[in-house]
Amino acid sequence: MHSRQTVIYICEEYPSGNRYYYKKELITHDSWMNPKSLEWSAPRPISEKTFIERARAGYRTEYRKINKPKAKVYPFPPPEHRCYPYYPNMRWR
Repeated sequence: MHSRQTVIYICEEYPSGNRYYYKKELITHDSWMNPKSLEWSAPRPISEKTFIERARAGYRTEYRKINKPKAKVYPFPPPEHRCYPYYPNMRWR
């Protein structure tokens, strides 16, 4: 478990209403005395319960509102690349 200074808890909310919770930890590749070696870790998923508990305990939290356009849905396979049974005269090897 990290101290309050070396961890951040993140809540990302999307237009669909979905919320995703992550934590990032401050890590070092050399020494804590070398500021150039400090870096945030990859986001690791946590539960909503953990996020709320840490926020109440005074840990650093961050709320992010993500505004991305809706995904475009493509049919699979695309109509121009369909094969059997759509082209029954095609020879198969």
